[in-house]
Amino acid sequence: MTTSLDQLKQTGTVVVSDSGDFETIDVYKPQDATTNPSLILAAANKPGYARLIDAATKYAKDKGGDLDAQVNNAMDRLLVEFGKEILMIIPGRVSTEVDARLSFDKEATKAKAKQLIALYESVGVSRDRVLVKMASTWEGIQAARELEKEDGIHCNLTLLFGFGQAVACAEAGVTLISPFVGRILDWYKKSTGKNYEGDEDPGVQSVKKIFSYYKQHGYKTIVMGASFRNVGEIKALAGVDFLTISPALLEELKNSTAPVPKKLDSTAKQESIPKVSFINNEAEFRWALLQEQMAFDKLHEGIKKFAEDGETLKEVLRKKLSA
Repeated sequence: MTTSLDQLKQTGTVVVSDSGDFETIDVYKPQDATTNPSLILAAANKPGYARLIDAATKYAKDKGGDLDAQVNNAMDRLLVEFGKEILMIIPGRVSTEVDARLSFDKEATKAKAKQLIALYESVGVSRDRVLVKMASTWEGIQAARELEKEDGIHCNLTLLFGFGQAVACAEAGVTLISPFVGRILDWYKKSTGKNYEGDEDPGVQSVKKIFSYYKQHGYKTIVMGASFRNVGEIKALAGVDFLTISPALLEELKNSTAPVPKKLDSTAKQESIPKVSFINNEAEFRWALLQEQMAFDKLHEGIKKFAEDGETLKEVLRKKLSA
């Protein structure tokens, strides 16, 4: 019998592994892989990855500078070490995240993205195999616009919860967006006390609307659903461009033969969604985000959590460098 995971791939959806633990990735034969500070932190605490921390700290010590500079250089190199290892397993691209503390600084985001790409290229990885992740703030989106256009650096706009964020990303010509399905569901469950399943899931509904809008208006930006809480959310989005899925849910799909019919079709007739624009209009973008309380809350909560996990990972490196 064909597994549910194979059936999902047959709907036209590209399956992406959402993990920093590259030792588990090859089992599910994903096209791409995504990482974030929380995933890298979880993986870096495993003894099997000590050699990557050693490589990162050696690189930082060789570059020199004070301890803070060494920690920052070690952090960048560690992200690239994980990405390089993952790219030995998958045929496609890996996503690597810019420091979340830079989410409201366009120029610093651009500079960090260029540093990460330069590091990848220094270890023999082409920029075409890397997506640089940044939060879908106004500053992050504008940084991505310029990186894509001026530097040929492909961007993954993450922590995306609202329709306005998705519109602005498409107008910026970013390569890919990551709407966080499960975190949207979390907010609505907490806010309303209700349970949602399948097509009624507000996270699923959000991605469907974005997907339809992009296809109707001819945007090339890839829609990659992310942050799933259950396989029901995944099945409800079968046929969307990409889905990035945790190892636990990939395993559940791999061990199941339940049917996974195609639910989203870019060529099917869809309910028309009027075109809106935020080009050169920061004030309107911020106002639209403020009107979507869930998106506003989850964006800032997500930035804070990624930043905290990034700082925890830096402390691991700081202790190693100080030893």
